[in-house]
Amino acid sequence: MSHPNGVASPLFIFILVFTSLFFPKFVLVFGSSPAEERSFKRSDPLPHSKYYNGTYDVTNKHYWASAAFTGVHGYVIAGIWMLSGLGFGISMIFKTLKSTASSPAIHLLDGYYVFMFLLVLLFTFLAILATSFVLAENHNFLNKTQKLKNTIMKSGQDVRTTIKKVINSMRIIQHLLHPYELNTTRELSVTSHRLGNASRAIRRFVLKNGHTIDLTIRSSYKLHLVGIIFNLVLVVTGLVLLLLHWHPGFITIIVLCWILTTLFWVMTGFDFFLHTFSEDTCSAFENFIQNPQNNSLKSILPCIDSSNSDGILTDIGRIIHTSIAKMNSKITNVYRVLGLNRQNNDISEFGKICNPFSEGPNYTYNPGKCPRSAIPIGELSLVLSRFTCYKENSTKSCRRQRKIIPQKAYDKALAYSQSLQDMLKIYPDLKSLTECTILKDTFADVVMNQCKSFKVSIQLLWSSMLSLSIFMVTLVVIWVVRAFQEKGRCFSRCSIVPNSSG
Repeated sequence: MSHPNGVASPLFIFILVFTSLFFPKFVLVFGSSPAEERSFKRSDPLPHSKYYNGTYDVTNKHYWASAAFTGVHGYVIAGIWMLSGLGFGISMIFKTLKSTASSPAIHLLDGYYVFMFLLVLLFTFLAILATSFVLAENHNFLNKTQKLKNTIMKSGQDVRTTIKKVINSMRIIQHLLHPYELNTTRELSVTSHRLGNASRAIRRFVLKNGHTIDLTIRSSYKLHLVGIIFNLVLVVTGLVLLLLHWHPGFITIIVLCWILTTLFWVMTGFDFFLHTFSEDTCSAFENFIQNPQNNSLKSILPCIDSSNSDGILTDIGRIIHTSIAKMNSKITNVYRVLGLNRQNNDISEFGKICNPFSEGPNYTYNPGKCPRSAIPIGELSLVLSRFTCYKENSTKSCRRQRKIIPQKAYDKALAYSQSLQDMLKIYPDLKSLTECTILKDTFADVVMNQCKSFKVSIQLLWSSMLSLSIFMVTLVVIWVVRAFQEKGRCFSRCSIVPNSSG
């Protein structure tokens, strides 16, 4: 069975998903230019839509319908198999009610008892072998999917943890600046509120999607597990009843296996749909790694909304840049008032403060642009303390020692320097949030280390289910033929050839 509509063969899935939330400095070489997001043209079974023409979009019901429809081969065979079983069963009932005479065609099977029994043994063995493969691959698929799910969900938790860290730092900054800068405090409060909304949205994402994914994974696993174990019991029981020649019980096993085989074909179609979905997901993750700004995953990933994130970074950059610029302006004024210059040995260390942000409107962060003589904002209080006139000192003493800064001014400068230093510490985290770096790193890890094995796992599960379904169809047909062959014959227990008197 080939993949319809040319869906890409290898796919890391699931993540990539649900994959590839990259390492910040990780480099993936996919081409010289950003890849465009893959679009599909698939049959859409929903009303008023013949085809789904679009990209990977788990919020679109037409995408889900078209993806699920790729397993139509299994669903159709399941329907045909079930209907043929109903038709065959009804015809046998009517034939039994009308006459108990044996059909002449039955005698054509005479002389093939050993051959038919060998066929039963062969396909019983094949069915058991395929069942073993399904059991193994079902467990492997569960482990791979759980690992991928945990990776994706953990990235969401990491994003939320980073946001909470930033919010806590902003609250400390607000407390420091509140006595001096009400406007700045209000702006930080607004920014904290935005981040709080993002954190709550991510929490809802993690809780909702984590539960849904886990329920889907475990439901699929349990359905496969129960189905194949029940089938294994029926196949072995059927062989035993065939050897015991208990015709009514053998017919019951045939009916049950007929129904179970129908379910297997449905599951085969469903597994093929999972294979398709996994390829689509990994392909979307690959594209997100290369082109995160133009990707359908943006609407569902637990990142800060880009419409707010750029504004948050700009606001922080503007606050820091403006505050440091004001402080540097005051330092210049002090030099001018006192008639001092930078070459004076007494104040040689008292240079301007490093301002790592460029002018507006972008306020780009560039910590390497400061000259070596610039004072890091975190060290400002150490420099100012040497020129501060504390309350316990007399005015004359301060003048004599050239301590020209009042303590109130020092306290204000200290609050500014501590708050600005805290802002600079959280700025990389803010930038990481706005660029969704944590998710990119995670997707990269999944694409490189999990997708390939996950894709192989789902392919093997689907192939094993397909093999089991084919073997069960063949075995059930052989059972039916064997049942006709034994009808009206007399067998000794465990004999495969009827008694001569039969």
